[in-house]
Amino acid sequence: MGPQRRVLIVDDALFMRNTLRDIFATAGFAVAGEADDGVQAVNLFRELKPDLVTMDIVMPYKSGIDATREIVQLDPGAVVIMCSALGQESLVMEAIEAGATDFIVKPFRGEDVLAVVKKVLGE
Repeated sequence: MGPQRRVLIVDDALFMRNTLRDIFATAGFAVAGEADDGVQAVNLFRELKPDLVTMDIVMPYKSGIDATREIVQLDPGAVVIMCSALGQESLVMEAIEAGATDFIVKPFRGEDVLAVVKKVLGE
């Protein structure tokens, strides 16, 4: 395994961030930072340059889709995984068009999250 992969977790719900942090920590990732809205997400991405971002779609101030669009403009190689609830399929499609790499559906199961992460990181 190469250097530890660094992840930025973006979700306006603390519970969801904790869930994802546990999944990533257990899998040996470093959680570089956490954001609870899209504005903070873009600022932290710029500052931390993580290997991977998990991005909630529906958040205050700036949606996950708008934040993803900005992140991909900053770094066309950015890896952003959208976190969607059931029934948000149209938003997921919009996010993929905005430059998201893939998506995971809530409620999260650790093995499903990690399968998508490994796929997008090419591992």
